[in-house]
Amino acid sequence: MAKVVTFGEVMLRLSTPGYLRFAQARQFDATFGGGEANVAVSLANYGVDAHFVTRLPKNDIAQMCISELRGLGVDTSGIVYGGERIGIYYLETGAVARGSKVVYDRAHSAVSDIKPGMVDWKKVLDGADWFHWTGITPALSQGAADACLEAIKTANEMGVKVSCDLNYRKKLWQYGKTAAEVMPALVEGCDLILGNEEDAEKEFGIKPEGFDAEKTGGEIDQTRFESVCRQLMERFPRCKKVAITLRGSINANHNTWGGVLFDGKTLWQSRRYDITHIVDRVGGGDSFMGGLLYGLLTYGTDQEAIEFAAAASALKHTIIGDYNRVTTAEVEALMKGGGSGRVSR
Repeated sequence: MAKVVTFGEVMLRLSTPGYLRFAQARQFDATFGGGEANVAVSLANYGVDAHFVTRLPKNDIAQMCISELRGLGVDTSGIVYGGERIGIYYLETGAVARGSKVVYDRAHSAVSDIKPGMVDWKKVLDGADWFHWTGITPALSQGAADACLEAIKTANEMGVKVSCDLNYRKKLWQYGKTAAEVMPALVEGCDLILGNEEDAEKEFGIKPEGFDAEKTGGEIDQTRFESVCRQLMERFPRCKKVAITLRGSINANHNTWGGVLFDGKTLWQSRRYDITHIVDRVGGGDSFMGGLLYGLLTYGTDQEAIEFAAAASALKHTIIGDYNRVTTAEVEALMKGGGSGRVSR
């Protein structure tokens, strides 16, 4: 069984019921989520030995989070303890022309105060096949960025493959450094990079010519993104593969979705999904990453890997919460042309 270790922040997620606006809500639905934890849950669902590392306070809310992750099959033995609070994010789900909104309450969370040396990375990464992080983590604080770099360098030394989801979040870079200043040193240690057109542009100034995500109308020429992949691989020579998620936004409830995977020679393109009734798109990119890692670990071709990633994330759009609670069999059924929504008896 393959072992994958992910590192980042997991937060308490408080979402308004249904499509209520924040001003209308009198109660919130409570669960947990975060980019790297979401990837770990996906991998655990597929039978991978998935480990999630973070820093949490010792209180009942943090224990509730750990219990939920363990119940979903994620190994939490690498979590370190300290700090006073778990981060929170509030979610208002959009509809049609009204986009979703996220409000963060994560300042001074336990993981944002992490420092190098707090995690024994050699122990955590022992026997691992992959280490995964996202651009969210180094955006939290200098300490989090330094701890992430420490983990990447240790993985490189140990021969553990490293993957990164660039995940640019402009609201998070508040400690005096920009993504363009911090991210290159971390991405230099990556074997696989995932992103979208905004991530590559905001962090490295790389973008597809003549592309505007707001004007796609759901139609995206996937071949436009080969130049982005090539530029990323030229900028970061260690990188062996680049994946790009491609979302065509018709409205908040109706998107097209797919992705491409470039190996330096061939641009592998997934099937395009027309998702007409989105239930929850938060965690869509994480479900893609989890599916891609599983696909690369399991299948013999990059085409199968990118198809699994796209199908897995298409299914995630039908599930409430950050986590993609689907099985390998369900994803493979969609890959093979399923998706009618018929009752399984």
